[in-house]
Amino acid sequence: MSMHHRAHAVRSVQCVIVTVSDTRTAIDDRSGTVIRQALEGAGHSVCSAIIVRDEVEAIRSAVVGAAERAEVAVVIVTGGTGIAARDVTIESLGGAWTKDLPGFGEIFRALSFAEIGPAAFLSRATAGIIAGTFVAVLPGSPAACELALTRVLLPELGHIAGLLGTGARP
Repeated sequence: MSMHHRAHAVRSVQCVIVTVSDTRTAIDDRSGTVIRQALEGAGHSVCSAIIVRDEVEAIRSAVVGAAERAEVAVVIVTGGTGIAARDVTIESLGGAWTKDLPGFGEIFRALSFAEIGPAAFLSRATAGIIAGTFVAVLPGSPAACELALTRVLLPELGHIAGLLGTGARP
């Protein structure tokens, strides 16, 4: 990787975690905990973590609201990316994206396929930009969250925040 490519990378970014679930609480939100531990372990800051029900307006409000906060560089959403009737996270963000980053979902599903086989294609995990902020939407599985963070997102978060000029801490 050339130095020029990472010239704008920042060391630490401010993050928000949004867990989408009808059943999880702060006590048993394993995916949210995995995400927080991975982010903080890599030197990033989690300025808030919230749990919202699998409802279009609640999800959209929480994610867009977090993305619009000036100090936030990254919003990580977990849950609601499958094909069940209550999985509406992707639909809730329709029209909010200013840029899609389909490569995230493609890479994530390829890595998932290596671990879990063909069921990986049932995930609609995605990423993009909302209100100038990077947003990644991950499955609700703690193992999927760990895979996405460690193999795809953490190596690039500082670079992404530097490119977008958002939520960085010196």
